This record gives sequence, C-alpha cells and structure tokens, in this order.
Amino acid sequence: MRFGLVGTGHWARVAHAPAIAATEGVTFSGVWGRDPGRTAAIAGEFGVRPYATFEDLLGDVDAVQFSVPPDVQARYATAAAAAGKHLLLEKPIALDAAGGRALVDAADASGVASVVFFTHLFRPETRAWLAELAAAAEEHPWEGGVALALGTVQREEGDFSTPWRLEHGGLWDLAPHALSVLVSVLGPVESVAAHEDPLGAVHLVLGHRGGASSTATVSQNVPSAAAVSYSRVWGGAGHAVAPAPETPVVEALSRAVTELTQAAAPGAAAHPQSVAFGARILDVLVRAQEHLDSARHNGQMSP
Repeated sequence: MRFGLVGTGHWARVAHAPAIAATEGVTFSGVWGRDPGRTAAIAGEFGVRPYATFEDLLGDVDAVQFSVPPDVQARYATAAAAAGKHLLLEKPIALDAAGGRALVDAADASGVASVVFFTHLFRPETRAWLAELAAAAEEHPWEGGVALALGTVQREEGDFSTPWRLEHGGLWDLAPHALSVLVSVLGPVESVAAHEDPLGAVHLVLGHRGGASSTATVSQNVPSAAAVSYSRVWGGAGHAVAPAPETPVVEALSRAVTELTQAAAPGAAAHPQSVAFGARILDVLVRAQEHLDSARHNGQMSP
C-alpha cells in the first residue's frame, strides 16, 4: 500500500515519517505540507517525493497519514476520504462537531478504512492490560476509573508548543489519551460535566453506559516535575493501574500503519480505533467544551 504523509512539523518528522519508513509491506510515496521549505526538508531526509499540492499527493497514494492540527486534519482528511483514500488520523479527529461529522460521513460514504492513533492503545503492554481487564470483567465488572494527563506545553516552551495546543490546552490535546483508556474499559460516555480551575486544569466527570463513572484531570500548564500520564480503574476484582509505557512511539505508530493496511483488505472488519471511535471521543470533548463555555458565560468560573 502506498502511503502519503500530510504534515511537516516536529511530530511528522520524529514519529509519522519514521513509522511509515519502518513499516514492512508499505511504500512511503511522499509528503505534502503547507510550508514548501519544510516539505522539501522532510522529503529529503526520508528520500521521498515532496509534493507541490495536496491533490498531487492524493493522485499517487492509497492511504494518507496526517500530522497536522485537528481542524486542518478534518478538512483534508474529509477530502481524502471522498477521493477513496484510507486514513491514518491523529487525535482528536477535529476541533468541532461539524468537522467530525463531515469526516465520518465521507469515510462511511466511500467505504475507506481508517485508524486513529491513540498512542496508548497501540502499545502491546496497554493492550495486554486491557485484555486482562476484559477477562476479569466477565465476573466482576469494572465500576469506576480515574485518569491524570498532565503536560507542560502551555508553561514551558518546547517542540510541542504549537499554536493549536497553546490555544486549546489539555482538554483537546491530552484528554483524548485519557478518554481512550477509560472508554475502552468502562464503555461509552453518556454524561459529561467539566470544570476548569484558574491554572488551566480541566476536571471531567463522566457517566458511562451501564452505570460506571470516571473522572479525568488534564492540563498542559503544569511544571515539568508534575507531568504524568496515569490511569486506574476499580471494581469487584480490586484496582488495576495502567502499565507504564515501554514501547517507543515510532514502533506503536508503525503498528497502526500495519493495522490500517489490514483493515483495508477486502472483507476486513473496521478497526476498533476507526474514525467512528475517534468521533465518540470527539463528542466527549465537544460536550466538555460546551460545559466550560457555558460556565464562563454565566460567570461560574475564572476566564
């Protein structure tokens, strides 16, 4: 399968491009980005073609892998799906409900395969843990959970201090990681409440289908000593803490590339982390943002 990369930023260069290049059975056809200079640089680094336009890239590939801001991704991925190209997406799939719906509708209409790269869910250690939890749940359902996802992007300048992360913070950048784990264990989210403190931490209270509940605290404005990614669930079998990450990101992302090719095979089932799963996570983010915006409008929280 021929893959094209859309995006030329730091994450595209250190994760997405190396993952495509390292994956057996796929061809890294080329890259397109909105900055021609950076497009040429990343293409030269990986020995692939720099495309002058997005349309030119689409004409030469079977699948498109995205490493761009969510609103940009939604627009171009919708066009790629309409053109019949399989999709490897970053989280969140969009920055608003309308963008997410358009992308899902385009993917459904064309029948393309899709995978959304929720990092934790493509690490073998996390998958093994989730499988253990699923087995235990047959006798003792999991009843609750808590997740912390704390980063430094809005406090300490670095490679990930990109405009969209600085503007949208932990809810949109880090909550998808936390939610991907909580939803995988406790089931779909049916109710959402959110509160943001003056320092930028967002606290979510979630009600899951079947009666379980969970909380998630996310921020991109903590000091480096406080940065953490942590998930715990509990139920009749006791407590279970998600394992620390061991698998390098490029290896996890290469697994996502391979699994997209498998999902694109004739008669294959949709991938568990397809764009439909991404849309369910997006729905939680949208409802949380609406809750925060309403609270600000009514003077119930600090601006």
